[in-house]
Amino acid sequence: MTVATETESAAEPRAEWLADFEAAARRPLATRLRYAFVHTYKPVLDDAPYRSFETMAEYRAWCAANLPAWLGYGPAV
Repeated sequence: MTVATETESAAEPRAEWLADFEAAARRPLATRLRYAFVHTYKPVLDDAPYRSFETMAEYRAWCAANLPAWLGYGPAV
């Protein structure tokens, strides 16, 4: 009896996930694309419209000096 209860409870999240997926698939493509991407503010990177560098070394030095480590643009460890 415990096995049947565990199987049923495991099936519930899957059924809910499948219903959500099918509802999303019925939406128009433009709507799906609008909700597909979440913008996350990235400090320093998002503060200027663009930046340009003469060399990759210059770019890497700028990243190491200006960007928070959690963004992942710093030197490889």
